[in-house]
Amino acid sequence: MGQYAQEINKRRTFAIISHPDAGKTTLTEKFLLYGGAINLAGSVKGKATARHAVSDWMEIEKERGISVTSSVLQFEYDGYCINILDTPGHQDFSEDTYRTLMAADSAVMVIDASKGVEAQTRKLFKVCGMRGIPIFTFINKMDREANDTFELLDEIEKELGIATCPVNWPIGCGKNFKGVYDRQKNCIITYSDTEKGTKEGVAETISFEDEAGLISHVGEDNLSILKDEIELLDGASAEFDIASIRKGKLTPVFFGSALTNFGVEFFLQHFLQMATTPLPRKADIGMIDPVENDFSAFVFKIQANMNKAHRDRIAFMRICSGKFDANMEIKHVQGNKVMRLSQPQQIMASERKILDEAYAGDIIGVFDPGIFSIGDTICMPKAQFQYEGIPTFAPEHFARVRQMDTMKRKQFVKGINQIAQEGAIQIFQEYNTGLEEIIVGVVGVLQFDVLKYRLENEYNVEIRLEPLPYEHIRWITSSDTDLDHIVGTSDMKKVKDLKGNPLLLFINAWSVGMTLDRNKGLELSEFGKQ
Repeated sequence: MGQYAQEINKRRTFAIISHPDAGKTTLTEKFLLYGGAINLAGSVKGKATARHAVSDWMEIEKERGISVTSSVLQFEYDGYCINILDTPGHQDFSEDTYRTLMAADSAVMVIDASKGVEAQTRKLFKVCGMRGIPIFTFINKMDREANDTFELLDEIEKELGIATCPVNWPIGCGKNFKGVYDRQKNCIITYSDTEKGTKEGVAETISFEDEAGLISHVGEDNLSILKDEIELLDGASAEFDIASIRKGKLTPVFFGSALTNFGVEFFLQHFLQMATTPLPRKADIGMIDPVENDFSAFVFKIQANMNKAHRDRIAFMRICSGKFDANMEIKHVQGNKVMRLSQPQQIMASERKILDEAYAGDIIGVFDPGIFSIGDTICMPKAQFQYEGIPTFAPEHFARVRQMDTMKRKQFVKGINQIAQEGAIQIFQEYNTGLEEIIVGVVGVLQFDVLKYRLENEYNVEIRLEPLPYEHIRWITSSDTDLDHIVGTSDMKKVKDLKGNPLLLFINAWSVGMTLDRNKGLELSEFGKQ
């Protein structure tokens, strides 16, 4: 196995998380610029040139300017092979982000300097906390007016419960933004906004010993403030400790401006040194080491219709151990089937390249004829293990789906089932009423718009959604419960999921407790079975 160690150890696989508009997509583009993957980073909004962000490929994303699905981007930089998992910033897509974080070894958190920690960041951070993965913080938009730097750090520590350790420190902000102080090298890196969209821009470095040079670049007032702040910082901030960073207990903090490309390469270089190589992952037989074990992977995302010309479904897999070879036979554990993976490819936004080999840490997309589910394990034919599943989020919004043209029933059923298998929506049916009606549940209401849009554009089916008042869903986990004899409340509805599992929907939270009281032995769960 040793011969793969070098390839595996140069891999870094991370997800970028942020609140919408914090500048995540801009930062991703600038990373790609350094990797030579794109030549000119287009302004993400694409006003004049109508260039869309490289990582947004679905039509609805282009129209709305939000990332709906997580795309995977790979590039090489300075001897490293980097896999970036871009995640939707919008909270209605937090479930997709959750699954993406399951496939990452670390997370980069982008924070808008003028807004600090926002609601969505908190939610995503909890997920990182649950997995204990390292978090690196990039405080963006320093070229605009920003909150007090100490307050920003304080907010991260209080809101997210993680210690902070600034690696560099900003000098001013907005029109007065002069650059950053590099704590490790004891020097100042000067800011100029001429670097937009290129990697050629030159930032000057001035040693902290060169008082005259510092004054001429940042001014006496700024220098005097900086000296006070450094003194305060040395006394107050957490010591740099790589072990705490890797356990997710301490976050290194970097300041910069992704739009003007200031501080991005500095961040990238430090991040690559601090972030871990691909980590062992938990399976039912214990931890699976990436280097010591043969090929294995798990499915964390399924995406239909990535290519308009071909009605296709791609299953995204995170390789957890060993080396993947396009010709090898593998076992799909849940389907108990030995097979070859069809059309294995690496996807850079909407461009794909068929690949012959890949290593632990890499993300590959394979053609899915409809056999894979999220959380499935893929391994060598003789191996016997399963990776731990990915829990599904309970939907919080429900609607009845009405089909406008009943003649298109076949396309409708196919479309809604395929979209459901991607995990963005969950489908339920009336229980024992003989009605063919379909009820859709989503975590965020924006998912309804995406469902409607995709059914119309990808399957040529028009639907009308009628909102339902239910807000609470419970799976029935007790094995001997007779659904017909459950004594419920007036606001309870019985439904079943795609696998035929019985579920209960409630309008009021207190009805859940009441139903449990009325039915001895009934057990309910907020999480669906994998």
